[in-house]
Amino acid sequence: PGEASLAEMATMADAELLERIAEFQAAFLWQRESPALTVAAVQGAAIGAGFQLALACDVLLASPAASFAMRETSYGLVPDLAGTAPLVRAVGYARAVEICATGRAIDAEEGFHLGFVTRVVSDLDAAVSDLSAAASAAPRGAVRELMPLLIHAEGAERRDQARAEREAQVRRL
Repeated sequence: PGEASLAEMATMADAELLERIAEFQAAFLWQRESPALTVAAVQGAAIGAGFQLALACDVLLASPAASFAMRETSYGLVPDLAGTAPLVRAVGYARAVEICATGRAIDAEEGFHLGFVTRVVSDLDAAVSDLSAAASAAPRGAVRELMPLLIHAEGAERRDQARAEREAQVRRL
């Protein structure tokens, strides 16, 4: 209740629709802007928005029963919740095209081999708990400093990344 359907959204003026999609995207983008470590624990089907939400997390744990699909193009749409960039970074351009254009389901093992699933685990609760405990055991603030370094590493020039590392280390020391 209170949320516009796709049919209602299709009747909106372009500027209004752009703003509405930006609001939706903000909920998916905050994870990459947060210094906190975010973990997706997927045990069933993560389709469309669910897949994009999982891709927005820093770590993606999946049960053997998990599956993933980008079905938006099957409905004449495109993925629009900031999931295309992490998908391309994880699997490469050609695989991302195939995954998105076909909308086919990918099981957890294939997701692991493609690179977007971090680990396939039989007990998600225990795996999330273990990961959280291990990350929390690091000295206070170390993971918070680490996260931006890793997030920006792929697109950064080598010398710029080295400078960012120096600056982060100075803050830690």
